[in-house]
Amino acid sequence: MSVPHLENRRPASEDSRVGKGESASRRQPLRERLAGRQPLGIAFVSPYLLFLAAVFIYPLGFAVWMSFHEYFFTAPGVEIARPFVGLDNYIAVLTDPDVGRSFVNIGVFLVINVPLTVVASLVLASALNSKIRFRSFFRTAYYIPFVTASVAMVGVWLFLFNRNGLVNNILGPLAPETSWLVNSTLAMPIIAVFVAWKQMGFFIVLYLAALQNVPRELYESAALDGAGSVRSFLTITVPAVRPVTLLVLILATVTGANLFTEPYLLTGLGGPDGATTSPVLLMYQRGLQQGHPDEAAAIGVVLVVLITVISLGYRRLMERD
Repeated sequence: MSVPHLENRRPASEDSRVGKGESASRRQPLRERLAGRQPLGIAFVSPYLLFLAAVFIYPLGFAVWMSFHEYFFTAPGVEIARPFVGLDNYIAVLTDPDVGRSFVNIGVFLVINVPLTVVASLVLASALNSKIRFRSFFRTAYYIPFVTASVAMVGVWLFLFNRNGLVNNILGPLAPETSWLVNSTLAMPIIAVFVAWKQMGFFIVLYLAALQNVPRELYESAALDGAGSVRSFLTITVPAVRPVTLLVLILATVTGANLFTEPYLLTGLGGPDGATTSPVLLMYQRGLQQGHPDEAAAIGVVLVVLITVISLGYRRLMERD
């Protein structure tokens, strides 16, 4: 006759072994916690870690140090005092209306560019993932702008949107009186659309890689249940590619926050009247043209903090949903 409450009881020796195993895991050596159980992996990734430290960690740390000091460029080999000024550089840039306007400009850019990039990339990737004619041609065509030099692409858009450009000739009397790229209201939206068009090929590739891992049986089951293409897209495709969507959101935001080439070339150093001046373009003007690298470094640190907060917000929002 068996006793029910004793049948599932583990032996005391087994409990002690489990307790010892748990305590041993807590006493894991520091070397193993840092390098993992396969330290050889650290050796393989060390070249990239050194590259990351050289091109990101050191410049960022130097920029932070510069932003707290009175710093200016000197001739090579000349040593001068660069006194600590605390938050003076940050106060100067945060109270500067030009700096505030540059952040507003980049906010307008991101509000237009990021949703357009995410939605258009996902829709086009879904279309290119289906069986359509000339699919390989369209995949290549969408990717070509991403690998083409920015200067060449800027030349195309100048041809399209200048005063006597193709777009104005097509629109005729409907064209804006003040042309697109010299219009303080339209210049930044045009740049946002240009950047979305140029970089869309890369994001389409990311979405295509994710879509090819979605089982086709899900779409077949949805079709049998009477779901149309739009409902299948919203209930199957969008949730299935959510991790890639988070990646696209972060990459598009970081890329947009570093906007420099497009306003520099399309609108001539951020015109008209500073309507397309981005923080990075303003850093270039303050640091190299006006000789205030300490203020430029403060602008850069503020920009990094804001983009980090936005990226973390994206992640929490996606995880919560």
